[in-house]
Amino acid sequence: MLKLYYAPGACSTASHIGLEESGAKFDSQALAFAKNEQKTPEYLKVNPRGRVPALVIDEGTIVENTAILDFVASKYAPHLMPSDPVQRARAISLMAWFSNNVHPSFTHISRPERFATDPGVFDHLKAVGRENFHNALKEIDGIIGSKQWILGDQFSVVDGYALVFYGWGKRIGLPVEELKNYTAWKDRMLARPAVRRVLERENNVLVAAA
Repeated sequence: MLKLYYAPGACSTASHIGLEESGAKFDSQALAFAKNEQKTPEYLKVNPRGRVPALVIDEGTIVENTAILDFVASKYAPHLMPSDPVQRARAISLMAWFSNNVHPSFTHISRPERFATDPGVFDHLKAVGRENFHNALKEIDGIIGSKQWILGDQFSVVDGYALVFYGWGKRIGLPVEELKNYTAWKDRMLARPAVRRVLERENNVLVAAA
């Protein structure tokens, strides 16, 4: 049996959507960041890094969205990742960029203390992070373009990952509605039953405001 540990509204929403879309049976446990539940001794046995997501499988634990999503697609839902090697590489490349660039730019806004010990520079870190994150959203808008899904005609695990950042942009008051391609794609995402179930389960800002 699979078990996903996630935090509502965190990047783990990507893995949550991927699992829900796959049709695989899984248990889940929400962790409240406000209560530091990701730092409890019990959870640190699951993921010593104290981060989400974490997917417990028979062979152990898989962490990081990119790895979890690739595993879920490979084992349970091949249609959620391209079979063509070049397209699959592009999918992994995008998810790596989400993890290595887009997410950290947002973390500069929400957790500047991770990047500096001097509180006097926190406001500057937040401002730069906000600009970088907004630029990343604009880049995602361009990547989507006129395509139905991130990679083209095929919905994939990459789409669930990209939805995380639209929600974060809305949460911090960025003018995400001005990103026409990203917003139209977001509406298509919200029309998917599996996506909707996850967002409602997490009380996500995208459905709370809908």
